[in-house]
Amino acid sequence: MRTKWLSVLTTFFAGLALCLAASTVQAEEIKIGGIMDTSGATSDVGKDYATGMVDAINWINDHGGVNGKTIDYTWFDYGYRVPEAQTKYSMLKRMGVVAVMGWGTADTEALSTTVMEDQIPYISASYSAHLTDPKDSRYNVFAMADYSTAARAALTAWYDKKWPKHPDYGERKPRLGCFYMFASPYCSAPIEALKDQARILGFKIGPDQDVSLTALDTKSQIMAMKKFDPDVVWHGNTSMSAAATVKDAKALDLDATWILNIWAFNDNLHRLAGKAAEGVMGAAPCAEFGQDFKNMDMLENAAKEYHPGTPLEERFKPTVQAWANALILWEALKRADEAGEITGETILKEGFESMDGYEIGLGAAPVSFSSEDHRPTGKVRVQEWKDGSFDTVEVVDLKKRWPKKWADEWLGY
Repeated sequence: MRTKWLSVLTTFFAGLALCLAASTVQAEEIKIGGIMDTSGATSDVGKDYATGMVDAINWINDHGGVNGKTIDYTWFDYGYRVPEAQTKYSMLKRMGVVAVMGWGTADTEALSTTVMEDQIPYISASYSAHLTDPKDSRYNVFAMADYSTAARAALTAWYDKKWPKHPDYGERKPRLGCFYMFASPYCSAPIEALKDQARILGFKIGPDQDVSLTALDTKSQIMAMKKFDPDVVWHGNTSMSAAATVKDAKALDLDATWILNIWAFNDNLHRLAGKAAEGVMGAAPCAEFGQDFKNMDMLENAAKEYHPGTPLEERFKPTVQAWANALILWEALKRADEAGEITGETILKEGFESMDGYEIGLGAAPVSFSSEDHRPTGKVRVQEWKDGSFDTVEVVDLKKRWPKKWADEWLGY
């Protein structure tokens, strides 16, 4: 009988040890979710971003993780469909994720109230300024200058550096036109702020042109814009439709400088647009893949290790943008862990909102977040594609140049 009880106790304690060991393993894993577009209307940049995010998480795990804890990353393609994003978010929530790496503007804005109620930080590839006011979107953060800040900065750089060289300078107001997909919350997100900046600088503003995210022929819109005769034209879509537009503009002799947002202004643009890309400007809140900036070696080494058959020159800026978001999450997770626990609330408060001038490298400005303001930075590098390379036109610091407007008017705008 004694032998039998010893056997039972031995089995019990062995099972208990296994449960405790399993519990320890689970405690050492941090569940992070991802919602990406690798098949929808923005997959021309979404695929690189999704790949970059996986590489970044793998690299983090291979280099110590979060104070020794491993990130368990599960992501889904949602095809750029808002209902699908909401479904995928619900699945990730049931899986117990403590943060989500998100994608588009429409879906991120649609989920902003939900993630705030759930206290799950949502680190998105949408840089919509609408997500930067914690009163409305407390749990939304991202590493780059928001779309509105980037658009204001890009137009300001053109006004500062290009307009004074124009033959009509001093004789009339400069003229601004806008191309973007009207129905897309992403494409239209910065338009109001851009036009506000144009009014501040004294532009005449022309009629907008509606261009689909998947457009390959924009000749009718170009001809309509020629009637206004703009000096500078903003394009708010992604690389594919932007490249098609600047090619059509060159073919139809629309003599204007094109300014593109971050998801269009990248290495893929000149590959798609060829000679038409010459002189195109863009907001560049981070570097192109392979440019000589702090921490770029991590991306290059990860690409060589995880994708040995893919040439480095085939990696584009969206990969860098993914890494930037992964790096601020990594830092937030470490700070939350050091504060005592990794929960959505501590990731936000002890992690993100404790960052003040945190340097992520990659050509990005240092990021700062507070409980009153989730704009990462007011500083934006504006570049131009010129003679086969990206040249800096100007680094514009909106927060420093218009401090009162930055503080009182532009948050969430």
